[in-house]
Amino acid sequence: MKKDSSSASKTSSASKQSRRRFLQVAGLGAAATVAAPQVSRAQTATWKFQSTWPNRDIFHEFCNDFAKRINDMSGGRLKIDVLASGAVVPAFQLQDAVHAGILDGGHGVAAYWYGKNKAYALFGTGPSFGWNANSFLGWMNYGGGYDLYNELQNQILKLNIVGFVSGPMPAQPLGWFKNEVTSADAFKGLKYRTVGLAADLNRQLGAAVTILAGGEIVPALERGVIDGAEFNNPSSDLVLGFPDVSKNLMLQSYHQSGETFELIFNKAKYDALPAELKAIIKYAAESESADMSWKALDRYSKDLEAIRARGVKVTKTPDAVLKAQLDAWNKVIEEFSKDPFFKKVIDSQKAWVQRTYAYERLNEPSRDMAYDHFFKTT
Repeated sequence: MKKDSSSASKTSSASKQSRRRFLQVAGLGAAATVAAPQVSRAQTATWKFQSTWPNRDIFHEFCNDFAKRINDMSGGRLKIDVLASGAVVPAFQLQDAVHAGILDGGHGVAAYWYGKNKAYALFGTGPSFGWNANSFLGWMNYGGGYDLYNELQNQILKLNIVGFVSGPMPAQPLGWFKNEVTSADAFKGLKYRTVGLAADLNRQLGAAVTILAGGEIVPALERGVIDGAEFNNPSSDLVLGFPDVSKNLMLQSYHQSGETFELIFNKAKYDALPAELKAIIKYAAESESADMSWKALDRYSKDLEAIRARGVKVTKTPDAVLKAQLDAWNKVIEEFSKDPFFKKVIDSQKAWVQRTYAYERLNEPSRDMAYDHFFKTT
């Protein structure tokens, strides 16, 4: 019996539509499979992360900026809960708390731990060889710095810590004083606050050094416990209240001509993370390093003007004092290089600076000449 042609046509059309729908659905499913990110689905974790800075300090703001990068990039799977200095432990106990797992991580500077090993300061603010903090970060990443840093933390001191350095700071001021420092002799007997190897440097100049956390400096100046102090930068100095207790700020110094922050994590917690979250922490530290340097340039320059507006006399440190600091560095390096590991780090840093700054100083034109050409009025 002959089939009706119209019926056959309808059957054929329906079959084609059915096959088309199947292929479309299958295609969508395949596309969804391909598009789905191949990441682990670890349970969301919240980590306690304390800074060594008062809540109002710009350094604590930098800490929050770093945490936000991790929180945003991880999609909330790793949440960094930022706490200010003293929330769980005092500033100078941060490393011990992270090592023990009391805290999951923290934000500070390596110089704070130099009491455990003098070489620690070399991974935050070492001798002034002619480099700056950005060059130091280059050494850490491409000159063997991280290998030495990890050797100190995990092999020599056996610390349960993973660390990253981030955030190139500009040269720190000589400091705030009751009276302007006109010569290196002014440091003889001067009660002065600093940290890290800068403490040994200033002792070489004859100062009586006191090591204090940031929030303790201004009260000590006000009470006369110390005669002079440096902390770090105009923004921090302004908010911590330095202009209230001193009217002499001296800029430029070789005691800490560059420094970086240290971001530390409990190693057991860090090692348990999936690879993509470890990568997020690393890249968050690197991206925050760039953003911090841009923000600091903006804020520090504005806040220096605000300091001047408070009646503070801002002067340049005399060259004679700078030269005395470099001579003091020679003595500090010679003394501590008796330790083989300290010497190994110093030798590595010197080799990096000797090569890289030789290139920079030959390649870069004078910024002073260009600035004076366009802006100098006298």
